[in-house]
Amino acid sequence: MQLKPDPFFGTVGCASAIVFTSFGAAYGTAKAGVGICSMGVLRPDLIVKNIVPVVMAGILGIYGLVVSVLIANNLAQKVTIYTSLVQMGAGLAVGLAGLAAGFAIGIVGDAGVRGTAQQPRLYVGMILILIFAEVLGLYGLIVALLMNSRAGIVEHTCE
Repeated sequence: MQLKPDPFFGTVGCASAIVFTSFGAAYGTAKAGVGICSMGVLRPDLIVKNIVPVVMAGILGIYGLVVSVLIANNLAQKVTIYTSLVQMGAGLAVGLAGLAAGFAIGIVGDAGVRGTAQQPRLYVGMILILIFAEVLGLYGLIVALLMNSRAGIVEHTCE
């Protein structure tokens, strides 16, 4: 019996899309949550206002879920190695971009909410930096969607 590795790489892409973005979202949520808890001891009135980093970190997991579902819908037993590798690339693109964005959101969120408790004028700056951190994950989502849309298209074959 000969095993064909073709759908394997697509499956790896599907898994890495959700796993890495979830790691990023979890880290961002945990790190920002620690900052909110520390800030909430002295300024409990600012807890709801400073929940923004936690929400932004959670959105990263949705990016991975979208790409993972799209890849999973296109998985098949008979798929070209090209399609499978493009699916893996798409999953890694959104996954690793989401992981990096989660790290950035967590660190900025932690320091930002602590700083906002001491100096409220830092809030707008924190939000702007969080937007720039979040857009990293969005870039990964866009690249992954473009790659996945080309996954079934083979323009030339080698013989």
